[in-house]
Amino acid sequence: MQLPEHGANPRHVYEKLGMTPPSRILDFSENCNPSGPPRAVVEMWPELMTRLSAYPDPSGEPFLSKAAEYHGVSKTSVFAGNGAAEILSFIAERYRGKRAIVVDPTFSEYEATLRAKGVEIDRIIASKTDGFHLPVDVVFARLSASSVVYLCTPNNPTGIMPEREDLLAIIRKAGEVGCEVVLDEAFIDFIDESKSFIPKLNDFPHVIVVRSMTKMYAIPGIRLGYAVAHPDVIASLKSTAPHWNVNGMAATIGAVCLGEEAYREAAIRHAAEERVKMSAFLRQFGCIVTESEANFLSFKPHDAGKLYTKMLAKGIVLRHSENFRGMDGGWLRIGMKSSAEMEELRRELADWFAGESESALRINER
Repeated sequence: MQLPEHGANPRHVYEKLGMTPPSRILDFSENCNPSGPPRAVVEMWPELMTRLSAYPDPSGEPFLSKAAEYHGVSKTSVFAGNGAAEILSFIAERYRGKRAIVVDPTFSEYEATLRAKGVEIDRIIASKTDGFHLPVDVVFARLSASSVVYLCTPNNPTGIMPEREDLLAIIRKAGEVGCEVVLDEAFIDFIDESKSFIPKLNDFPHVIVVRSMTKMYAIPGIRLGYAVAHPDVIASLKSTAPHWNVNGMAATIGAVCLGEEAYREAAIRHAAEERVKMSAFLRQFGCIVTESEANFLSFKPHDAGKLYTKMLAKGIVLRHSENFRGMDGGWLRIGMKSSAEMEELRRELADWFAGESESALRINER
């Protein structure tokens, strides 16, 4: 049975498995900021309602200008879209009929959007025995035969951020052999904006950076993302987009969000604190845990499928890894939520691990 390919929308999971959803569901399968949208967005909602009757700006203003200012780049280097997923679809069109490198396990939308454009996938599987770290030498060996390499920084679902020198080495080599690089920075703002590659784009015109507003600002419902790249690349992306591809409410909300520095800093601190606590907890019970730097982590328990189903029965939804190649269902991902929700999750997991230990003990005594 094929489970949904993304986190969130947990009721679809229960439907697929033929389970009745509990009245209360805690969804750890998605990775949005648990504090909810910035207060400034909530307070401006009455004003936003007055804009429903007006057509949006065709270029995504005022968000476009705010994003350019935020990153210190020209507006001609930024393209706004209806979520990062739409941006990825437009980018995939650049490689129609060509070849792309995808390093798994990673975000499934890369392959989905590329295959829709008839792109041949050159798949590289990062080794679990190496902690899923970026296999630099293998990527190096494939670059000259490909038109583009997709890298998720930090990676989803592992949360691992490639070493800066490794990333630069790949990008430089790709430039030498005429291979473009797509860097998905959807979760980089949960680490440190200084880790973004955007400030270096002037030196690397073959690199396209994709960003999402969904995760940090907890606004998945409005769909908003953007790409930053050389103006010629941006112009090419715009040429494939429909008119008004960013709605006016999203453009206004996005512009407000980028001004919320204190909100971002609080989210970074919270994610780091909860990730450290959860990592230590899981290792205490013998789980393998990824070296995540993001607002989520992946772990390998003794029986991921059984644990996943048992947690669903309790109204706790983790992210399965059935469609993450290289993990193949043996791992689970946890998004960092509120401190109270994380504590509740740990209590339920502790009960599960204790029960599994007792079962193993009884089997061994027979």
